[in-house]
Amino acid sequence: MKAGLVTGLRRFELVDVPEPEPGPGRALVDVTLCGICGTDVHGYLSSDPYNPAICGHEWTGVVRAVGPGVTHLDEGDRVVAAVAPACGSCPACLAGQSAWCQTALLTAIGRDVHAPPHGGFAPHISLGASRLVRVHDLLSDVQAAMVEPATVAFHAARRTPPTLASRVVVQGCGPIGLLVLQCAKAAGAGQVVAVEPHEHRRRLALALGADEAVEPGVPIDEPVDLVFECAGVPATVQRAVDLVRRGGTVNLVGLASGSASISPGAWLLKEVTVVASLAYRHEEFALTMGLVADGRLRLDPLHDQTVGLEDAAGAFARLADDPSSAVKVLVDPRR
Repeated sequence: MKAGLVTGLRRFELVDVPEPEPGPGRALVDVTLCGICGTDVHGYLSSDPYNPAICGHEWTGVVRAVGPGVTHLDEGDRVVAAVAPACGSCPACLAGQSAWCQTALLTAIGRDVHAPPHGGFAPHISLGASRLVRVHDLLSDVQAAMVEPATVAFHAARRTPPTLASRVVVQGCGPIGLLVLQCAKAAGAGQVVAVEPHEHRRRLALALGADEAVEPGVPIDEPVDLVFECAGVPATVQRAVDLVRRGGTVNLVGLASGSASISPGAWLLKEVTVVASLAYRHEEFALTMGLVADGRLRLDPLHDQTVGLEDAAGAFARLADDPSSAVKVLVDPRR
């Protein structure tokens, strides 16, 4: 079987991998669609090895077969891949901190002992059945393929919930930023301002519920209670703190490559609270799908195009050369 993998700097190749089997406690899934994530593009642009288990982690598919011991799934179920549930036995779980379960984290980053040898840029995949969540009946396949990044945004909004009176800024309106601003609105934020350099994405932010959309550097005069930093650029870390009011909160959602310079005096003077938000929890996938099903979280406007597996390398190159050329490209490995 052919699977698409990032194999080096600016190299996305279809490589031969063994046909997957369900195995004990696992499920074999026919992949329907897989999204190209910003993390995948970062791996494509890096000389460092990119973990094959997470190359193509935004996918949905249909269960073909289940292995021994799997009782919560049936053949024909539509599923998405989530992080594993909290294990209940690691030090964090035993300390009553299951939100930071080490076992679940390892599955999120593809470092667990049962991690698959490739991601969803392939016709089939086998992985631990505990990670699979049934797709909400009201979701289309395109929506299901974007549940994973939507859950990242849901988790971020859950980490630092806006209030009815809060003024919120979302820095960076790539896929995650556009989803975070919707989650902030759904959570009841009083006003959401999107900060984004590209005009097309500013217009999309307004269409998805932002009250204002401005370019970086445009003064925001009113006090800002909460900033979601979704740009993932080193310089925007300090910029987020500069925007927030004294006593406000900054939530670091975007992953900045490399070190970021900060002004500790500004952090101290403002008594700012800085929170990091990584990935999600298992149960948040079902909660996120509920928001999509009832229309509070709109995913379809983020979908630009769908390409076949043979055309995925070209899609990677276009996104690497111009990240603003598309918001979300999906790969159909059946093509």
